[in-house]
Amino acid sequence: MAIYVVSDVHGAADELSGAVPEGSTLLLLGDLINFIDYLSMTGILVDVFSAEAVSRVVRLRTEGRFEEAREAMRARAEGHEDEIQQELGRRVREQYDKVFAALRDDTYLILGNVDKPALARTYMEAHGGIHDADGKAFEIGGQRFGFVGGALPTPLHVAGEVTEEQMRASIGALGEVDVLCSHIPPAVPELCFDTVARRAERGSRDLLEYLLDVKPARHYFGHVHQPLVSSMYVGETLCINAGHFRKTARAFLHHVG
Repeated sequence: MAIYVVSDVHGAADELSGAVPEGSTLLLLGDLINFIDYLSMTGILVDVFSAEAVSRVVRLRTEGRFEEAREAMRARAEGHEDEIQQELGRRVREQYDKVFAALRDDTYLILGNVDKPALARTYMEAHGGIHDADGKAFEIGGQRFGFVGGALPTPLHVAGEVTEEQMRASIGALGEVDVLCSHIPPAVPELCFDTVARRAERGSRDLLEYLLDVKPARHYFGHVHQPLVSSMYVGETLCINAGHFRKTARAFLHHVG
């Protein structure tokens, strides 16, 4: 049985279809759509607002001036709010159409911080081969896999963020697993630091406590696109950043047994 792990697709539907062979099981760890690719300055926001406008917002966010960044986006949309919201929604649905069409019939899916949970779950329900895996555990290839979706709150206030209590509840529902899958990493500095953004993304202390307590053999995650360390042991668990698929177009093959 072939099991592939992918995270941070960010709209790369064609590459996803080619990276995961037919008949394989796919563990998909969130961030399916591409609002903005900071390296290439492409994505939904650039298409709607222009590269110049988005570049200014990115600079303000990088400097930690989040309210100014939000105000810049509001000013850009002023007088065209309904039209812009409709266009953003259309482009999000267009990307979800392509990504979900590329998924294998045996896919275990959790969502990331840039995803739109309510909309994404309508696609899951319409696709018979997709398991909405958040907060659940499954026997796959003789091993028990647990899944925890979402990202913890940040000043960006994006749709796919969940509270610490919500994430803790998802973790607590798993019981003991052999393999843990989440969108974000545990709160370990080496796994959370992005070398290009030059900042630490927010990891989960509850995920870290789970690793040290339950000691699963592996923990797969994504979220940090250019990690300082892409794999390391945390206690007895080998932690592996399986992203950033949009850039690498590589699916991580999980070896059973």
